[in-house]
Amino acid sequence: MAYRKTDAEVRRLEAARERLVDRATVVVAEVGWTQASVTAVANAAGIAAGSVYQHFPSKAALAVEVFRRAAGREVEVLAEVLQSPDGTAVERLARGVQVFARRAFENRGLAHALLVAPAEPAVGAERLDYRRRYQALFADVVREGIDAGLLPRQDGRITAAALTGAVGEVLVDPLGADRPREAGELLTELTALALRCAGARPEPP
Repeated sequence: MAYRKTDAEVRRLEAARERLVDRATVVVAEVGWTQASVTAVANAAGIAAGSVYQHFPSKAALAVEVFRRAAGREVEVLAEVLQSPDGTAVERLARGVQVFARRAFENRGLAHALLVAPAEPAVGAERLDYRRRYQALFADVVREGIDAGLLPRQDGRITAAALTGAVGEVLVDPLGADRPREAGELLTELTALALRCAGARPEPP
């Protein structure tokens, strides 16, 4: 008869896996993907390096899980803002860009890792997938703005792709700098850029 883990063992393994992912996320935020070795993560989690492979078959598999969880949370937060019933589509677009950028500045190391830091090919593939998710969210709110007469006619998908790329590109250098630019000033300019990209009417002086 095959051995079956008890409920207590399953819970213990799940808790250990969660702690491992949590510690790996912290390490990635501190040193990036390439320096987040299995040994470094194991040390942070207080376990032997070999124990990591009880939960993940490779460093790449662990990195993908870290990316999915961290990036998935950012997608969820952006969706909550852009799909909120509060405010017009243009107001929510502006708020979404601000929230995304503000959260990036609050955890600069992790945001830099998610956006641009060198990583395993598997993480690079995940980046492309999550960029498409961001684009889909932006495209929906742009189309809503068009339907409401708040934005000019345009291909929402193209605008969303441009927005996603622009927001990420604007944030790359400040997130990686030793002395980042003042966040408030950058948020104001980035929001204005996003609204211009979508064709929102400028507010009256």
